[in-house]
Amino acid sequence: MTRNHFIAIAGAALLAGCSSGPPQPEKTAQQLMASEVQPTAEIFWNSVQWISDEDGLHEIFPKTDAEWKRTRDAATKLGELGTLLQTPGYAEGRGEDWTQIAASLVDVSKLAEQAADERDVEKVFEVGGTVYNVCSACHQAYPATVGPEADEAAQPGDEA
Repeated sequence: MTRNHFIAIAGAALLAGCSSGPPQPEKTAQQLMASEVQPTAEIFWNSVQWISDEDGLHEIFPKTDAEWKRTRDAATKLGELGTLLQTPGYAEGRGEDWTQIAASLVDVSKLAEQAADERDVEKVFEVGGTVYNVCSACHQAYPATVGPEADEAAQPGDEA
């Protein structure tokens, strides 16, 4: 390969990288919600529960260091996912409220971390309700039938 060929190939690769816009996420928003956000929220929510059945009232809450760490790690991951949802790859094609809701997830995750750090069962339960409210607000504003993924799904594909 001559020097000129190498320079031309390198230049083309550089231009292709510059013109491609923001990096696209590996998962759609719906896939991210199903595979990461929902399971992570459930770890946090399930860490503190009161269940009433025929045998009476059962309190479920973290008892060991490992259980409290799992609760805190879930809170931390929710914040990381909220930050990820604010990136252009996820926010593009959605309204400003998408970014605000994602930022709310980051904010509530900090409260969730604090509650877990304090090992405050009541506070974990209370913050879990706030996490649920943030998630519900997003689901109301952005049901699976709204957003870039829904637009792509509505377009006719290659049909045989």
